[in-house]
Amino acid sequence: MAVPKRKKSKMRSRMRRAANRWRPAQLSKCPQCGEMNVPHTACPSCGFYKGRQVLDVEAA
Repeated sequence: MAVPKRKKSKMRSRMRRAANRWRPAQLSKCPQCGEMNVPHTACPSCGFYKGRQVLDVEAA
């Protein structure tokens, strides 16, 4: 059975846990309509992705 030879310091444990912190979603502006959306996804408001229409969105 694997057992650690030395006690992990508080600093090492906290540094490891710091990588799992919550980060807010990074948003980018749609070049077509100007709405904010998640990068690398089709814009939910206009349906464009990389300059072409990929989703049919009805205007409300």
